[in-house]
Amino acid sequence: VVWLLGSRSALVMAWRGCCRLELQLRRCFGRRQAWGRRGIVSCIDPSVGLTEEQKEFQRVAFDFAAKELAPHMAEWDEKEIFPVETLRKASQLGFGGIYVQPDVGGSGLSRLDTSIIFEALSTGCVSTTAYISIHNMCAWMIDTFGNEEQRHKFCPSLCNMEKLASYCLTEPGSGSDAASLLTSAKRKGDTYILNGSKAFISGGGDTDVYVVMCRTGGPGAKGISCLVLEKGTPGMSFGKKERKVGWNSQPTRAVIFEDCVVPVANRLGEEGQGFNIAMKGLNGGRVNIASCSLGAAHACVLLARDHLSVRKQFGEFLASNQYLQFQLAEMATRLVAARLMVRNAARALQENREDAVPLCSMAKLFATDECFAICNQALQMHGGYGYLKDYAVQQFVRDIRVHQILEGTNEVMRMIVARSLLQA
Repeated sequence: VVWLLGSRSALVMAWRGCCRLELQLRRCFGRRQAWGRRGIVSCIDPSVGLTEEQKEFQRVAFDFAAKELAPHMAEWDEKEIFPVETLRKASQLGFGGIYVQPDVGGSGLSRLDTSIIFEALSTGCVSTTAYISIHNMCAWMIDTFGNEEQRHKFCPSLCNMEKLASYCLTEPGSGSDAASLLTSAKRKGDTYILNGSKAFISGGGDTDVYVVMCRTGGPGAKGISCLVLEKGTPGMSFGKKERKVGWNSQPTRAVIFEDCVVPVANRLGEEGQGFNIAMKGLNGGRVNIASCSLGAAHACVLLARDHLSVRKQFGEFLASNQYLQFQLAEMATRLVAARLMVRNAARALQENREDAVPLCSMAKLFATDECFAICNQALQMHGGYGYLKDYAVQQFVRDIRVHQILEGTNEVMRMIVARSLLQA
């Protein structure tokens, strides 16, 4: 299977064998609108500038999005289905541990490769791809900051998605001010006694592994540590399933700890390193979620283009209206600019450059804002049809709105960028 392959070349050969050599994105929404022409317009072609290997990864991801995600996107949203079996199919292509090291089952790809894959997958279902990105972030945190025993205990089953992971930082009283978290872990011999709660946890209650930030020391960031918990740990429970505007193919619940006994052996790194681990995870998470926004925006540009080409008003196709032509051109320009910024940040993160943190924040800020505007404009171009659930554009709008809030709000992204400039 792919996730056991030890080299990039072997991985590429395996992926070539499982994909069709066609990049054209096709969607099957049943009674929903026909997609019309599906060719990738050259000026927004997401494969421009990529290596042949990266184009192969992208082809596989587009193909999976078209065949396994897009046909079910509306149903998963409407019925709030968490598509576990589809996630496991994705893992067979190496998508369960994209940037996890191969010795524990990961694909060992770069941050740029990862961005390319998430952008392509997101054209099929933003919500499901966003969960895959969170799962990957958790697996990477264990792979990077765990010891050998922890890596080999948790990562193989996460990479093949036999087990699914959740990231637990946010609390009811600490969102943007993450360093003020209150969940406590008191040392008792070889265990910690964990008490507190986490809010807005993606996958909460349905996933198996929880990467939890908790307070083992004094106030502030230096008092935070990181523990890995498994579902079923005594004292661990879950709140009600939240009802959300979007992201409905992944459940969201509070995670509650009441005298929860956790082995010290489940701590990642040393005491006091948890906040640093959490932030390093989020740097990648910001690039990942920005990449998911790119996929939604790309799909919406094509949806808008196709709608303008078939819809008539005042005796002419909408595509002949110069104002709408200009709007479409601006959407395409914003998309390409956002993509370039995200890919630049991904390279900086991979190279561990000094400017990686502000660049990741810039990319998240710019891409999620611009891509939401693109999707919203695409909905506007559809007129009343865009507000109907028979049309995919409204779901893209609902699903990516939250990207401006999570993984650090865009207001916090501005703070990070400004701080970097003022401290230079």
